[in-house]
Amino acid sequence: MKRELTNNELKQKETGAVTLTAVMAIVAIAVAAVVVYKLFMSNKGSTNIPGGWKFTWN
Repeated sequence: MKRELTNNELKQKETGAVTLTAVMAIVAIAVAAVVVYKLFMSNKGSTNIPGGWKFTWN
């Protein structure tokens, strides 16, 4: 059964949804962590990051 909520009920309603911004921030942190891991744990190599970033280490 559906009914419209009153203004008072709408003000009291809380949502627990994860926002798209939070998800994108977590993804960005994960990508950065992989790049840092790759840089510090390998003897030599290279990587390209979107946006024109290119890293090479020997």
